[in-house]
Order: sequence, then structure tokens, then C-alpha cells
Amino acid sequence: MISVIAQERLLGAALGSIFTGFVVFEQRRSIYKSISDNQSQILAQTQMKESIFEKRYRLEFACLWNKAVDQTLGPMIESLSSRGW
Repeated sequence: MISVIAQERLLGAALGSIFTGFVVFEQRRSIYKSISDNQSQILAQTQMKESIFEKRYRLEFACLWNKAVDQTLGPMIESLSSRGW
């Protein structure tokens, strides 16, 4: 049989290994979470900048589109309006 001292040492080593594993796991989880948070913040900032530019270009495109439609279809609309349509 294993002596009491050997059992205590084995138990201490097992508990120490479990505790060390838990600490390492928590540290890794904390590191991965901080990396993920930083990446999501960077992604959000990038998307916000892109959305501002995209919105500006969409508004410019809509304005140009409306002007083109007005110039192209304007005479026809005036003609139909004068006939009572």
C-alpha cells in the first residue's frame, strides 16, 4: 500500500495541477476575450467610416440620378401635363 505521506504528496500534486490548469485556462480566456473585443472595436470603427462614405456617395448618386431623370423625362412630363394627363 501507498503510505500516507505518498498519498498526501500525490493529492497535493493533483490539486496543484488542477489549480494551475484552471489559472492557465482563465488567463487564456481573458487574453482571447480582450483580443476579440479589440478586433470588434476596430471592425466597428472601420464599418462606421465606410458607412459614412457610402452614405455620402449614395446621396450624390441619388441626386445625379434624379437630375438625369428630370432632364430626360422632363419634356415628356410637360407635354403630358399640358394635355391634361
